[in-house]
Amino acid sequence: MSVGKALTIADMIAESSRAEKPRPMIRTCSIWRALEVVGDTPTLLILEAIWFGQRRFDSIRKNSGLQKALISNRLKRLTEAGLLRKQAYTDSPPRFNYVLTDKGLGLYWTSLMLLRWEKRWATGKKAVEPRLTHKTCGHVMTPEPLCGHCKEVISARDVLWEEGPGVGLMAPIYSRRRQRRDADQPARESLLFTEAAELMGDRWAGLILRSIFTHLRKFDEILKDTAIASNILSDRLGWLVETGILTPRIYQTNPERFEYLLTEKGLDYYPVLVMLQKWGDTYYASPEGAPVILRHKLCGHPLDAYTGCSECKEPLMPQDVSYELVENSDA
Repeated sequence: MSVGKALTIADMIAESSRAEKPRPMIRTCSIWRALEVVGDTPTLLILEAIWFGQRRFDSIRKNSGLQKALISNRLKRLTEAGLLRKQAYTDSPPRFNYVLTDKGLGLYWTSLMLLRWEKRWATGKKAVEPRLTHKTCGHVMTPEPLCGHCKEVISARDVLWEEGPGVGLMAPIYSRRRQRRDADQPARESLLFTEAAELMGDRWAGLILRSIFTHLRKFDEILKDTAIASNILSDRLGWLVETGILTPRIYQTNPERFEYLLTEKGLDYYPVLVMLQKWGDTYYASPEGAPVILRHKLCGHPLDAYTGCSECKEPLMPQDVSYELVENSDA
């Protein structure tokens, strides 16, 4: 009996010791804070539907292919986060349109970069694709990530980063969300940025890419920077290699160790993260300011990135862009 009591006390001491162990911390990051809100594939598919004019529950369900309960849950989250507001269009029974707020509209540039990346790199063929027209200049155009000073297209190779006034440490919150790539998928040809949404919707992958874009390429470096469990990090690195975002390169043979380099496909995802960081800096930066400052090497100015028209270089505003869905002859 005394042994049993002693073991119980020992277990309690061990549990107390584990509870008092400090939580791992990661660098403050507007991208990570933004992903806490929109880094979820069903959320992105719902936003896609709303960006393309589907504001009622039934039309969002038809466009996204998601289950009713999941749509209800994500619409509630987006409304609570201030990205959507409900607008009644019938009273009995009460039915609502879901309308983007200014905060929700602020993600428009990110959505256009997701669309751009999907068109360039998606492996699945779409039955239809959007043709965008910039009403300001009247041209059919492609959205481009541009520097606010020199108007040149930005790429990861042309941008430097440095710590900003809001840099610090934060405790990451890894809530359990079922990943889209493990779930029943809606018909891929009916969605416009499915693969881009899968990538952005996996927040672990987003944090890994943040590390690699800041030149942390080895497993232990990424592990320390992200505070992701090692088994999850291994899984996500494997997935990013499998999907062609990263390529492994051996740097030690005994034992065998790898560093992970961005492919051209991975490098071209950079504008998505830049626009997401810009949105995160607007709504989730610390009072001291942005955690990270970017600088455009081509002109030497701090990077004030925007999504602009490929024809006239003017910023693309939602009200100034029209679209039509055209059949994809290659599908």
